[in-house]
Amino acid sequence: MGYSEWVLKHGQKHKKIVEKLLKKGFDKEAIIEYFDFENMKEKEIDFCPLYAKNKKCHDMESLNCYLCSCPNFRYSDSGIKELDGKTQYSYCSIDSKDGRVGVYGAKIHQDCSKCQVPHTKEYVKKHFDLEWDKIMSVCEIKP
Repeated sequence: MGYSEWVLKHGQKHKKIVEKLLKKGFDKEAIIEYFDFENMKEKEIDFCPLYAKNKKCHDMESLNCYLCSCPNFRYSDSGIKELDGKTQYSYCSIDSKDGRVGVYGAKIHQDCSKCQVPHTKEYVKKHFDLEWDKIMSVCEIKP
């Protein structure tokens, strides 16, 4: 599955949860709180395959899952550019000091596993939109 397909499918899951919370009268603060890892792994186990393993994607005490994918992540399923005979498919637009470039054979992908930027409540509040797709719309690089 490419990045585009994952973003589409994940956006649908995200939207379904947000719509459910809005019907229950949740406001912005309550929605953000609901997306706390500890709550999500109990109430929304299908949102992330790591929930079933009680495993976090980022090693941090208070992980917020509202921005499961980062608005600073840039990708193209067809490739962004060639570097030393390899194809780069993704990168970090803010060049986070905690990110790294992963080389996998002839493919180059951004590795965000050590970065915590989009997973704090403060960051989510700053970039919040009820439409996750709108937040993530800047990520795909179109040819």
